[in-house]
This record gives sequence, C-alpha cells and structure tokens, in this order.
Amino acid sequence: MRHYSVQLEASNGASGTVAVHGHYGRPLIVFPTEGGNAWEWAANGMVDTVQPLIEAGRLKLYCVDSFDAGTWSAHHLPLEDRARMHAGYETWILESVVPHVRDDSGDEAAIATIGCSLGAYHALNFAFKRADLFPAALCFSGNYDPGTWNGWGERGDAVYFNNPADYVAHLHGEHLDWLRQRLSILLVCGQGQWEDTTGALASTPRMAELLAVKGIRHEYDLWGADTPHDWPSWRAQLAKHIDAYLL
Repeated sequence: MRHYSVQLEASNGASGTVAVHGHYGRPLIVFPTEGGNAWEWAANGMVDTVQPLIEAGRLKLYCVDSFDAGTWSAHHLPLEDRARMHAGYETWILESVVPHVRDDSGDEAAIATIGCSLGAYHALNFAFKRADLFPAALCFSGNYDPGTWNGWGERGDAVYFNNPADYVAHLHGEHLDWLRQRLSILLVCGQGQWEDTTGALASTPRMAELLAVKGIRHEYDLWGADTPHDWPSWRAQLAKHIDAYLL
C-alpha cells in the first residue's frame, strides 16, 4: 500500500500536512477529530480498517491536518471570530488540498469528505458549501450546530454560514433542487458514552430530520448504547458503510 505525505501552503500563508494512503481509487478527504493531525487515522486503526479497499485500488485517503486550535477550539475568542478564522482553513482546503487531490487522482474523480466527531462537522459543512467539489459526506458522531458549542459573544454571518443546523433549515429554490440531485450524506451516531456530552446524540438525528424535510439524499444509522464516541465504534461503522460510497 502506497503511503506518502506532503506539506501544502495556500495563498493566505496557511500551511498543513496531507497524509495520503493508497495508489488508486475514489479519493476521500479525511478530516481529523478536534485538534487532530494528518496521521490520526493511521494511528487509530482507521486506515487499517479499509486497507483491503485501498490495496484493491478502490479507495484513496487524503488525511488532512486540523486548524482547530486557531479556529473553533480558540475558546478565548467569541464564536463569530472563530468562524471568521475558519475561513483560513477553507482557503487551505480549497486552494491547496483539492488541487493536490485532483493532480494525484485525476480531475474526473469525485471527491468525498469524511470525518469523526468535529471532523464529521467539517465533512458535512464542506460538502454543503462546495457540493460542486464534494458530492458525498460520510459523518460519524458529529455535532452540526456550532451554536451549541462552548461559544460566547454576538453571532453574525460567519457563524450562520458555517452552521449547517441553521442554513440547511433555510435552503430553498434552485439551489436546494441542485443539492437534491448532487449531494449524498451519511449520518452515523451511537448512543453510548460521550455521544450525549459531545452533543452528537442530539445533533445527528436533528440533522437527519432537516435533510428529510428538505428532500436531500441521506442515510441515518443510529447505533446502540454499547457504542461510545470513540475509535472502536468508528472503525466498526466505517467498515459497515464505506463500500456503498465507492460506487
């Protein structure tokens, strides 16, 4: 199995690492959990979980660094400022990571996003905002409402346009029709330890309900009380669902 890493820099000076696993197959941009890095999935057995698919040339992972320390996890900043800082991360992903994926996997490849916990939020948010680039998002144990996070201060457009719980509810018209045709979303959550305290257990079914109301293609899979907010759960959930998103 081919592995390599690359350091990429955007025009705004944002720089981060992308760890790549695989030689051919559908490209997935992998967002880490809060504060995680490009090697997190390899260190926690997620890459091993899908290794047969990688070796078969059906899947290629592009695991990115997080910028959470300076954005959503910067609790000394009001939430609106954190959302504004997140724009730098978007620039890095769109200006640097996506072109690298295109060069490496081919312009015709349909890129999916994927992540666990805060990474699930990123996967969903990027897919909604840039469904032209990311027509599928696989989201495990995410909280999709930054308004419920540890935030303070007045909130404006920066928070709103990065809050799927808000903007999905207001989708309408031609753009909504296009998303119905373009986008596919997987929402998975357990009912075990930490799923409630992270907000995932409340946010995930709420997002599934919003998607159903808006007629956006999605799958919602709720696991039991024996499924905590942790890597063993995500490995099992990934193994169950990944094959269906490689078509």
